[in-house]
Amino acid sequence: MFLGLHDVTLRYPGAAHPALDGVTLALGVGDIGVLIGPSGCGKTTLLRAVAGLERIDRGRITLQGDVVAAPDVHVPPEVRRIGMVFQDYALFPHLTVQGNVAFGLHGLAADAQRHRVAEVLALVGLQGYEARYPHELSGGQQQRVALARALAPRPRLLLLDEPFSNLDVDLRERLAHELRTILKAAGTTALFVTHDQLEAFAVGDVIGVMHEGRLHQWDDAYALYHRPATRFVAEFIGHGVFAPARIVARDERLVVQTPLGELEDVAECPLPSAFPDGLGEVLLRADDVVHDDASPFKAEIVRKAFRGAEFLYTLRLPDGQLLQAHVPSHHDHAIGEWIGIRAAVDHVVMFERGAGAAAPPAPVAPQAPVG
Repeated sequence: MFLGLHDVTLRYPGAAHPALDGVTLALGVGDIGVLIGPSGCGKTTLLRAVAGLERIDRGRITLQGDVVAAPDVHVPPEVRRIGMVFQDYALFPHLTVQGNVAFGLHGLAADAQRHRVAEVLALVGLQGYEARYPHELSGGQQQRVALARALAPRPRLLLLDEPFSNLDVDLRERLAHELRTILKAAGTTALFVTHDQLEAFAVGDVIGVMHEGRLHQWDDAYALYHRPATRFVAEFIGHGVFAPARIVARDERLVVQTPLGELEDVAECPLPSAFPDGLGEVLLRADDVVHDDASPFKAEIVRKAFRGAEFLYTLRLPDGQLLQAHVPSHHDHAIGEWIGIRAAVDHVVMFERGAGAAAPPAPVAPQAPVG
């Protein structure tokens, strides 16, 4: 474990709730961790606590096995050897690219500084830009200079606080992939904060979902999407809705009754005893609902969002239940039109009806005879 947070709690004076509430996570050497969640969830506060810019009230933070923060320990930020990249880049406008990147290398001889600057500029793809000033660069180039400056002193850990938030969407997605390539090439361990799920999926080896100061899940992207640890994670990641459902045992099989008919032969399913009378709410993602004109189940299109290769349709069943579906964009149906849909679910994620954000899903068991 390279970076460890153990039951970290931080409360600001006068605040009704902790900014960080019992956060525990581990990040391995060379791994990239990403924190996502709604505004005010505590992800930037966590980054600041790791950097040493905030003192914690409980728990401990370790870096390469050394305790750098605890109620009675606070290693100063400058001693932790942690690099930071901010969303506003914080470049010095009066310095060239060379001067900005070399800013944290004062302890090196001039030749060594020039060599290291050339090395990190090559890493971020900005060879030949040494004499330019920040105002002569695009937003994406400025962000790369900020990254090069943070990497130049060879920090033990790199922290990035929404570094692409000021860039347009297309550039952000491209830079997110490039950032991962750069950090992996440098062998840098990093912790990245964003509110954008696509950025998180593009960059992270492991992703943490935060809500109201708590870390709900720390896992890879696939697990967050398909195996959410809490109802909040299920709602926050991807597109989907919760629909009333019931688990029943029939003919030595488990069947889930949903507004789109019965789900059978699913790979995993909770047992009927998971909820009173088997009643719960099933998570139906947009890719669990398939457009099929031959289906007996019809739904009205109430909203549509064009995503290039596909539409995200919001659909309403005759009983008023809302669903979402990804549909290829050449199926360009009008709002108000009724289309056929069916469920295509290979595993079931269910929660207790009316469960709160922190509620876990029902445990699942492999489909097996129940008689």
